Amino acid sequence: MPGIDESLLEAMRLPGARGASLVDWISGLALGAVGEAPGGDWEATAAETAELARHVAESGSLAAAGAGPAGSARPAVPAAAPAVAPEEEPPVEDMIATTADAYHLIRFVSTPFDSTVFLHLWLDRNDGNLALARIRLSEMADRLVLG
Repeated sequence: MPGIDESLLEAMRLPGARGASLVDWISGLALGAVGEAPGGDWEATAAETAELARHVAESGSLAAAGAGPAGSARPAVPAAAPAVAPEEEPPVEDMIATTADAYHLIRFVSTPFDSTVFLHLWLDRNDGNLALARIRLSEMADRLVLG
């Protein structure tokens, strides 16, 4: 089972991959990064994408039917607490941000301890295959070993 470095290197083998990172969406810190950084700075990119991921992960309106805070079996989560309890799947599997020349694919990673990390893949829009990248990133997230 691959660790952080092996998973990020595997992500970089995808056609059109420009950069990849593993980010904690609570702290905004990059736990690992390879390749180019969007804007030239992985720490700034990690903090910015973590803010976006945190908003999406904590959004009740984007949760699966019956899994969100609004009128569901799962209680609302206080703002200071993570929205994802230990051993619980994140409410959103992945997100895609499209720019003029690239895709930013964010894949939430389920972990046995807190599930507050995601893989971020920066993919060239002309050379990359978004469908293949989503499939492979999902497989990588399932196999990733943290610790």
